[in-house]
Amino acid sequence: MKTIKKWLAGSLLVLLVQNGLSAQNIRSFRDSMVVIAPDYRLVINKKDGRISYYFSDGSFLRNTTAMVKDPGGQVYSSDLFKQHVVDVQPISDVIGKGHKLNIIHQKPGAGLKLVQSVTIYTGQPFFVLGLSATTLKREVLKMNYMSPLVMIPQQGGHGFVNGEQPRILDMPFDNDNWTKVLTAEWKPEAVGGMGYNFSSLYDTERLSGVVIGAVTHDFWKTGIQYKLSAQKNVLDSFVVYGGASTPDNNALPAEYGGNDGTHDVVAHGAMAGSTLVAPEIFLCGLNSRTAAFEAYGKVNRKKNGALAWNKTAPFYWNSFGVEGVLGYEKRMMPEGVLAISDYIASLKNFSANKKVYMSIDSYDQGIYNKEVLRSIREHCIQNNQELGFYFIPFAVWTWKSSVEKDKLQYTGTPIRDVTLKDNKGKTIVYKDGDFGAFPLDPTHPATRTRIIGELEKAKAIGARFLKIDFLTAGALESTTRYDKNVHSGLQAYNTGMHMLKQLIDSILGPDIFITQAISPTFPSQYTHIRFLSTDVYSHLRNDQKGFPHYGSTAASMISSSHLGWMQGSLWPFTNMDVVVMKQFQKNNAISEQDVKVRLITMAVMGSALGDGSDFRDSATRVRAGHFLNNPDLCRYFEHPKAFIPLKVADGLREDQQLSFYQPGDIISAAVINFDTARSFNYVFMREQLKWKDAAYSIRDYLTNKEIGTIKPGEKSFTLTTGARDASWVKLVKID
Repeated sequence: MKTIKKWLAGSLLVLLVQNGLSAQNIRSFRDSMVVIAPDYRLVINKKDGRISYYFSDGSFLRNTTAMVKDPGGQVYSSDLFKQHVVDVQPISDVIGKGHKLNIIHQKPGAGLKLVQSVTIYTGQPFFVLGLSATTLKREVLKMNYMSPLVMIPQQGGHGFVNGEQPRILDMPFDNDNWTKVLTAEWKPEAVGGMGYNFSSLYDTERLSGVVIGAVTHDFWKTGIQYKLSAQKNVLDSFVVYGGASTPDNNALPAEYGGNDGTHDVVAHGAMAGSTLVAPEIFLCGLNSRTAAFEAYGKVNRKKNGALAWNKTAPFYWNSFGVEGVLGYEKRMMPEGVLAISDYIASLKNFSANKKVYMSIDSYDQGIYNKEVLRSIREHCIQNNQELGFYFIPFAVWTWKSSVEKDKLQYTGTPIRDVTLKDNKGKTIVYKDGDFGAFPLDPTHPATRTRIIGELEKAKAIGARFLKIDFLTAGALESTTRYDKNVHSGLQAYNTGMHMLKQLIDSILGPDIFITQAISPTFPSQYTHIRFLSTDVYSHLRNDQKGFPHYGSTAASMISSSHLGWMQGSLWPFTNMDVVVMKQFQKNNAISEQDVKVRLITMAVMGSALGDGSDFRDSATRVRAGHFLNNPDLCRYFEHPKAFIPLKVADGLREDQQLSFYQPGDIISAAVINFDTARSFNYVFMREQLKWKDAAYSIRDYLTNKEIGTIKPGEKSFTLTTGARDASWVKLVKID
């Protein structure tokens, strides 16, 4: 392995001297084409069409191929084709200028040709991979599996992840069911798994490595299958493909197939046409995994677009933290909401120079009817606040018996005619139970009519903030849809989200803040913000006695610590859900220290600031005055920015110890300790944080008290936090 690295480094040095540090060098030989750039080396074998990727951090994916399958199971693999021709074309697109390398695979009698593409961009460290299949006959191709990158041992594939502590990031398809991001590690026995949308092969100590993920999300659900060798660092197989469709398996743990998949009961729909295209795939390996992820986010933004928000980040209160269905248990009647509005208005820093959104979540419609909600909005206007509105576009919650006999709200269409169907033609159950959720076809006119009805209600009550939920329902595969030109779950979902955004703009206006809760990660361009994990109830850990075994701050950070790069690329902000000052719904009260930890996690993730507290309680109001009215905290959350991770969550255990920093004129650093027994000492290095060779005061961000100093010439400082605690500091230069 050392020999390979020396040869790679030598080749890089020679060609970079010849061509300059920012340019890619493309060289064609009789048996291969080689591309050299500062951060990678690409080798295309002209004899067998296999492609090898080598990265500057020492990782590589060698002898990769491409593969497609039709719904009947017929497989076409690029390495089995006889002819492999490489064609190089200049390219200029939304990402930049560069060259597209087309590898054309053909075989007499095969009936189709495969064209792989590797696009390289001038001055950029990444590739964008593509694949098309074109029929050579007068017929319509149908495929429900297309992979631009297949690395399997049967085809000579071999991968290597450099580092002392190699890991693979295994992402769930959506953020439902409190399912966490899995960071799989090498073990004495081979370990296999399946993730979705994107992944990373990295060293958890240095946070260097490879990032890979889909950048087109209009048809394919992207699956990432992997197998880690029993030999440390060695990757036996790695396949990135469009066509993922996986059912939940309650016999398995949540992150290992239990409910981390696409939740489908029907096979992925097939693309049809004379030429079919796979999802385009981003591939990048750097010494900074964060930089690679940021590049991935920017490419997604350029390819698909993203919503902007030109005002300060929203501050909001959400009723779900007090009562799940507002008014149902009579915990908060309308006069209570007015009291909450009045108290929030009294928090001068929380409310200063901005409108706070009063987000009314799921509610008892018999109590919170249109007239009551409108009157609440009128009260909020007096307090310089706006009303928020909650609804579910692509699912209906109802009794099972109602699906067959009732009509869809706002329509004259039976619910059964609008729902998605399984292989037996029966309505798919999205959330099981006597009172359950059933998925609606996003392409059906009745779904559109129902959405219009909800948005007209939002308009009638003057809502300027929307929370949309249970969106994954609209992405489920189905054996039938109203629009016969829509052939996959994600295509239907993308169509539905586009329609939804157009309706919001036309009915409510373009300046409505939209947050999505339970949803697939992609497509991401239709909202301003998305939950990084499922609802967070603000208790410290899942194993905390007297609290739910889900929804803790620690559990949310197991996932979220890997996802800060999404803020500013996919969405203007992230959403860590609301903090509560004392109690979430009927759960036990949390400590003031747990509130502080929760707020610091929100800050380091670049989250919008939301609260779900019942401010009618005196102790809650005292804490709110301390935290939510903190002037420094409020100024920060007006323009939140995700910190750069230095130590991220590793594994699924609750005792994570994390560290982050934020560069700038005033440098911030934070440590978060979910261990219940051990303190956490983290050494921040000047080469990481890049403070100047000068004297600094280290100040607690929340209190502005000095807790230490940095003298000129010092190259590090240590930040310590006790068990179950967190610390957030800023470095203030001493003139």
